[in-house]
Amino acid sequence: MNEIKVRLKWLMSFRVVVVTLLLGLSITFQIARNELVVAYYALIVLTYVITIAYAFAFRYLDTPQRLQQFAYVQIGVDLLLETFLVARTEGISSPFSALYMITVSFASLILQRRGGLLTAGVSAVLFGLVTNVQLYGLMDFVEWLQPSDLSTAQTLQTYGVHALAVLAVGYLSGTLAEQLKRADQSLVETEQGLSRLQVFHENVVQSIPSGVFTTDVEGRLTWLNRAALDMTGYEPGTVLHRSWWEVFGDRHDNVSRGVPASFEVESQRADGSRLVLGMTLSPLTEGGVRVGLVGVFKDLTQVRDLEEEMRRREWFAKIGEMSAGMAHEIRNPLGGMAGALQMLRKEPTLDAENARLMDIATREATRLNAIVTEFLRYSRPPDLNLKECDLCELVNDTVALIKHDGQLQDAQEVVLRQDGNIPMVQVDPDKMKQVFWNLATNALQAIPSGGQVTISTGCRRVSSGQRSGDVVEVVVQDTGAGIKKEDMNKIFLPFFTTKKAGSGLGLATAQRIVDQHGGWIRVKSEEGKGARFAVCLPVEAGTGPRLWHEGREPWKKS
Repeated sequence: MNEIKVRLKWLMSFRVVVVTLLLGLSITFQIARNELVVAYYALIVLTYVITIAYAFAFRYLDTPQRLQQFAYVQIGVDLLLETFLVARTEGISSPFSALYMITVSFASLILQRRGGLLTAGVSAVLFGLVTNVQLYGLMDFVEWLQPSDLSTAQTLQTYGVHALAVLAVGYLSGTLAEQLKRADQSLVETEQGLSRLQVFHENVVQSIPSGVFTTDVEGRLTWLNRAALDMTGYEPGTVLHRSWWEVFGDRHDNVSRGVPASFEVESQRADGSRLVLGMTLSPLTEGGVRVGLVGVFKDLTQVRDLEEEMRRREWFAKIGEMSAGMAHEIRNPLGGMAGALQMLRKEPTLDAENARLMDIATREATRLNAIVTEFLRYSRPPDLNLKECDLCELVNDTVALIKHDGQLQDAQEVVLRQDGNIPMVQVDPDKMKQVFWNLATNALQAIPSGGQVTISTGCRRVSSGQRSGDVVEVVVQDTGAGIKKEDMNKIFLPFFTTKKAGSGLGLATAQRIVDQHGGWIRVKSEEGKGARFAVCLPVEAGTGPRLWHEGREPWKKS
């Protein structure tokens, strides 16, 4: 229906243009010869009036049948107007007889072959009536129709040629119109088929759980599927036209030339969290010419996190076995040594130097016993006593203990920045205070000459793939010297310390407690600019790192 509407609009517009040009030129020639033909003016005005009427009537036609009937009416009126114009301008010799062919062509275009042939037949009949009036002297009936200067044979010949031409135009234009219609239908069907195929392929690629991307020949991203965006957390506008190795990892030198079949790359999500991808690259070719790359990848973060966790748990299990033996092999002799040293210290014949050495031995034996006790407590942690707690209160209690403990120096400052919208979480309050105490104590020890320790709380949302959730974050940040790069992967290992008097179990114990709560610790540090430890605890139970895999392993830099 839309197609016939468009063609009818073209017919109305073309009618106005043709009448204005042809009749306008004729009027101009008549004026130049000092002649006045009122019929020309009347015909132009009538054409405009009829066209306006058509435009108003056109608005109320809403079915194909009515539009087709409307087209027949317009073409019929055009034929009558053309017949009047031909009769008024020398009849058989009129130059306007060619208008019949234009009308026939439009009729074929709008009404197809049947309409074109019908219009051609009516045109031949109307032109034949004008010819008969001129030929057989019916001038009394139509006074302004002048007789033709042609002979009867010439008149009949002219009419025959004209009628044959009109019929031929009707047949040919109708045939071409039908072929054009079939071609349009075929093109529409082809486009619809291609669109359906494109949508199908798009749905298939978008439904693949693996990430898929394409690049141009220079390695710039041109397209990513939904899974790729979900895994990385990026929006299309932030990554398109960027180099793929900038988005997924810096392996340009290795893969841009040889394009390996598969490799593993460690990248980052949009929020900065860790992302391990197993990626496969293939050349994207068009006509045998390489025009880019096709990348397919999977999120291996969960697998790698579980592997690391299993290795860590195996390591902890071995430590637990060792601790049982250490309790008998070290702790009991230490007790005996301490008792013997105390007895010897009471000897009256002990001189001052030996007494001082005896005190040192007693103190070191006590210190070694404390280390063994702390290690046993670390390797075999008791069950958690979970309660619904406000972490802000736990942080406040920890800071109050630090300030009243006497270890806070005048040049050191502890700043609290707490968010009042922190939700309640299920934690063991005593264990969590120990975590905050260990982290704050380490931060103060990192600024022995003075500085600032900032403890802040907040809530944020983390996501990994199609999973997301809220976590409460407690951040302890200092302005100290920072952590060396070579030590970053060791800071959570038991007995690793850079302090002369440290046991190396403070951070390991904190990490162990947080891990028991289903959370994780993120560490950011730059030498000379301090360190930042963020304790992340899931708001809902059971939504810990096994679901989010947010951040690196607890002992790695985030």
